[in-house]
Amino acid sequence: MEKIFENLEKSEKSFQTASHLLYVTYSLVRDKNLLLKILTEIKIGIASCINAILQYEYLYARIRLSSNSQINFKTFIEKCYSRYNLSETDIKRIKKIFDLVEKHKKSPFEFSKQEKIVILSENMNSEIITLEIIKGFLETFKKILENAKTTILR
Repeated sequence: MEKIFENLEKSEKSFQTASHLLYVTYSLVRDKNLLLKILTEIKIGIASCINAILQYEYLYARIRLSSNSQINFKTFIEKCYSRYNLSETDIKRIKKIFDLVEKHKKSPFEFSKQEKIVILSENMNSEIITLEIIKGFLETFKKILENAKTTILR
């Protein structure tokens, strides 16, 4: 049970960090690369929150856990998300966040253009990150965190 609380606490700290970076720091410095840091912080927090949910569900013998994180994420999608009042749209956003962070890590080239960050892949496919997209991701993060806390801490 202690590990569950540690993951929830880590997730809460990530949410506070991402929120502060987005609504305070970014509004002051307007550095587009800060959006990538916020995106990464959101991903870390959501991953911690999902880990807490999976551990909680495992504790009550509702699921099996694997040493493979991708299998665990698939288990979360197949068996857990609806119990935490998440929608299909929330799951799509979570997948998009994980995908964007992975593309950011692997990207050979990124640049700022107007109010956007453009991430190019090796085959020159582009992903665009805007302030509005990041705000939407933060709202999804807030929803999953609040729902997990409500269910686990009751």
